[in-house]
Amino acid sequence: MSFRDCLQVSIQVLRSNKMRSALTILGIVIGVSSVVFMISFGRGHEANLMGIFKSLGAETIYITSASQMIDQMSGITRKLTMEDALALENSSRLPSVALVSPMTEKMSTVTYANEKVGTDVMGAMPNIRSIIDYPIERGSYITDEHIMSGSSVAVLGATAKSNLFKDEDPLGKNIRINGRNFEVVGVLEAKGGFLPGADDFIMIPLTTMQAKLMGETTTEGRPVQTIAVRALSPAHIDSAKDEAVSVLRQRHHIREGEDNDFYVMDMRDIINQMKQALEIFQLFLASVGAISLVVGGIGIMNIMLVSVTERTREIGIRKAIGARRVDIVKQFLVESAILSVSGGIIGILVAFLFVLMVTGVKLGGYTVQAPFSLDIVLVALAVSTFIGIASGLYPAVHAAGMDPVESLRYQ
Repeated sequence: MSFRDCLQVSIQVLRSNKMRSALTILGIVIGVSSVVFMISFGRGHEANLMGIFKSLGAETIYITSASQMIDQMSGITRKLTMEDALALENSSRLPSVALVSPMTEKMSTVTYANEKVGTDVMGAMPNIRSIIDYPIERGSYITDEHIMSGSSVAVLGATAKSNLFKDEDPLGKNIRINGRNFEVVGVLEAKGGFLPGADDFIMIPLTTMQAKLMGETTTEGRPVQTIAVRALSPAHIDSAKDEAVSVLRQRHHIREGEDNDFYVMDMRDIINQMKQALEIFQLFLASVGAISLVVGGIGIMNIMLVSVTERTREIGIRKAIGARRVDIVKQFLVESAILSVSGGIIGILVAFLFVLMVTGVKLGGYTVQAPFSLDIVLVALAVSTFIGIASGLYPAVHAAGMDPVESLRYQ
């Protein structure tokens, strides 16, 4: 019996039981569409998050002071200072460093008219825009003149602008940060994403932050919380890190064998950890969809067993006129494969429609992305075909093993 003959007979059999075939296919449709959509959504989510992390400076290391809790437990009182940042700008001692930008953050109460919100206020230098990719949407950025004069100016993140001003134009307006007046000179473009506070912050000159909001001085100099250090290139990140650590250990009088009183965060490590977490997330999503596929496969096996029972007499007749075991097996495997492949194709189309519906939808500041690629389609078809064949194998072997005499007697 040729494959073409098997295909024709299988189609006739499935068409004669349209409702049963449709319900059987439905299980595969749900499974395939779930897997394809979830993998697409997972990839889009990964691309969004990786873009946000890379915008924080893929070639950048962040040096931070020890946390307050660790300070109390270990007795460490040394903090990072502006003088530390200036020392890291020494190109003769740190030839691998391209740029240094100190910053300080503080949760503050910000008011405008009748609006009052709590948001993160960041004191920064103008060159921070060369490290963190936050383009200006309107107005201007912090300038060197603002730093030199300690100006009371502010640049708003997209969420902070929306919370304070709604649809009102904020440029030139005055806001109060912890009771002090600041003029809004710029608004940043929205970054979005699931990162908390990605756009909910206000940027002011670092010198203004230190003088008016922090009110803290140390014997070592003007304190800062974080120093961002950008390497000349990705190939220089390790050497830039070693050079920065060496200079800071010397400035902080840390002896050989003693622990650092600061922490160094490498964006590469953070990005790699995020990739691993997202891979687990995608695996979880695919597993949820795979459960639906397994249920669909069980449905195919159940229907094929029913079909074998219903066609017992037909099987006996075929064997009596010379059909081989392999012909019987082939017949039922083709039927189950048609069910699963049909369900796979319809499931892919359903997933594609869902992808079209959700792509570009904005949830707060997050824009949903769900890339639909050829490899997902091919894998989904291959998996659905495999499940169909695997589900039909037992019923097919069972049918082929029937005794022709007993089958002919079956009523």
